[in-house]
Amino acid sequence: MPGDSRPDGRGATVRRRLLWSGLLAVIGLALLAVGLTIADGTAAWIEVTIAIVLLVASYALQYLARRETVYRRDERS
Repeated sequence: MPGDSRPDGRGATVRRRLLWSGLLAVIGLALLAVGLTIADGTAAWIEVTIAIVLLVASYALQYLARRETVYRRDERS
């Protein structure tokens, strides 16, 4: 990214984590929608459980990326 002057690549790590969290969230929401509307019986419970796990993992990745952005050491000094 043009405004990212960090030589160690932490900006790329943050962007990659946010990308993965977005993908996990979309897949989790899709599985949740299928599990609640189309699937029946045991398959529905399995899909909903997997969807919840993916959504929690997505939240965790977003949390890590934001924490790294907010609490990083200022390198201007």
